[in-house]
Amino acid sequence: MPQVTQPPASLGIIGACVVVFLLHNVSGELALWPISSGHFAPWQLITYGFLHGGLNHIFFNMFALWMFGLPIEKAIGTRRFVIYYLVCTVGAGITQILVQQATGAFYPTIGASGAVFGLLLAFGVMWPDSRIFLIFLPIPIKAKWFVLIYAAAELVFGLTNAMPNIAHFAHLGGLFFGAAVLWTWGWRPGSTWRF
Repeated sequence: MPQVTQPPASLGIIGACVVVFLLHNVSGELALWPISSGHFAPWQLITYGFLHGGLNHIFFNMFALWMFGLPIEKAIGTRRFVIYYLVCTVGAGITQILVQQATGAFYPTIGASGAVFGLLLAFGVMWPDSRIFLIFLPIPIKAKWFVLIYAAAELVFGLTNAMPNIAHFAHLGGLFFGAAVLWTWGWRPGSTWRF
């Protein structure tokens, strides 16, 4: 089993997001802007993931990062965890930009949710039968079913424009790019899989 250096990168990411939040998100130029906006810069594909729009936004993202990120990092090691997290962040950002380009939407995107969706997928793949108990879902549900249900809900919300001002396709992009990384590392759907 890979050894994790202390402190784990997942806690470092949480700390960085909290510091940026306390600094009032530092700058709107760090948010992810559509390419046609005139405000887009390549580094935004990473920096947007450290910005959050309110207390609920940062709390739930950081809680999920702590809940899923720590065990994943412990299982796969810090180096792989950071690679995975960054690919999910950038992948979610690319997906969001493409969707905005296709729909003509014009607003900045912020938040770690795309990377968190990638982590949720990895958790569901690594520990599919682990039961997750969430506040808004007061019954335990296996991780594999939770991932599938949540992904399906995000797709429906994105296609119907329900729950506007949430980057549903960025969430799905993080999930998709996370799946691509796991595939290159040897995971296949339906297989019992460990690093």
